[in-house]
Amino acid sequence: MGVSLSKGQNVVLNQDGAPLADVTVGLGWDALPTAGADVDLDASAVICGPGQKVVSDQHFVFYNNLTSPDGAVRHTGDNLTGDGDGDDEQLLIDLDRLGDKVGQVVFTVSIHDAERRGQNFGQVDDAYIRVMDNLTGREMCRYELSYDAVGETAMVFGALYRRGGEWKFRAVGQGYASGLAGIAADYGVNIG
Repeated sequence: MGVSLSKGQNVVLNQDGAPLADVTVGLGWDALPTAGADVDLDASAVICGPGQKVVSDQHFVFYNNLTSPDGAVRHTGDNLTGDGDGDDEQLLIDLDRLGDKVGQVVFTVSIHDAERRGQNFGQVDDAYIRVMDNLTGREMCRYELSYDAVGETAMVFGALYRRGGEWKFRAVGQGYASGLAGIAADYGVNIG
């Protein structure tokens, strides 16, 4: 197991100096029994350039846009319930294909149709994000969300970013009561 992070902590992913080319970002969660209907969480990635804004609307990768224009970020598909063990949704990142203008990839999770279903992150348990090296299969880091997020319907779980030639990961854990629309507005994504 890799480094266990707390909110706000950063870690250098290639600490051993070995080249790092491809990673998988896995996200998981369980719905509490009090949630009622299945809780459909949707993972997404916002590929950001200068000013921490999305490079283009096509650089917002989610269940309706599974691949970024350059193929560097790919979503493996939508899990509608969060049932089962292990990652519920995954994003595959080819670090070598991310252009020089890409400064970070932000990973978000939102509750699909949260307002109509009356659901929020207070009804979600065991939520986490982890980063794995695809070459070795080794988990490099993990961040487990551990606070009560009643009223929040979307969340930035973490960010993969490049600094000084190294790839790092930051545990964010920032909730939004305004859902995916709030995250999109902050990062300049037009979800129209």
